[in-house]
Amino acid sequence: MALKKTGEVGIELPALDIGIMEVTIVGDSPLIVHAWSVKAKKEMLDKQQKKAKGAREAKDPRADFEASLYRLDDGGFGFPSVAFKNAAVTAGTSVAGITKVAARQAFHVLGEDADVVGAFDGCRSRANLVRIMGSAPNMREDMVRVGMGTADLRYRGEFTDWHAKILIRYNANVLSESQILNLLNTAGFAVGVGEWRPEKDGMNGMYHVATERDLERLAA
Repeated sequence: MALKKTGEVGIELPALDIGIMEVTIVGDSPLIVHAWSVKAKKEMLDKQQKKAKGAREAKDPRADFEASLYRLDDGGFGFPSVAFKNAAVTAGTSVAGITKVAARQAFHVLGEDADVVGAFDGCRSRANLVRIMGSAPNMREDMVRVGMGTADLRYRGEFTDWHAKILIRYNANVLSESQILNLLNTAGFAVGVGEWRPEKDGMNGMYHVATERDLERLAA
């Protein structure tokens, strides 16, 4: 039996009020980076594929340092944009009137896409990175504990004088510009990004939203 045609039913949806703003953040303490190296990913894949281990290679501090840096396609330095968003979402617990759920759904931090070399046979992926500007990275040496009392030396990149411009795409129906700026500023103090940040009981990776004086200094 043929079905009788019915008219289409329209649904009125509330319009999204999407805004974009660029925010400059200024580092208050060194940013320590630790990207996954191809070597570390390869060792993980080999273990999962139950491949026999070869002889342990001699430690190469310079290579470890270089591998710890996030690289943009033009050779510049970056840091995962999602880390800044996660810090701001976590900071929502310290800001009255904003829940983590609302913060997570209200905005995105946009950076630059960059190629990341994978562990498996030419596999590549794309990462979104915020460009880190300021001083060149130093090679940092730290003694860390790995496993049951075993100590190891780690060589990672550290930016002592850094700043970044982050692009925020946000839903103004949920959070205002000033609320997002407050979240970013609180995140820089209370949560941070990178290794040994306040969220992990450290003092590194702290930052604040740039003031007028900061912007004048950076532009000089």
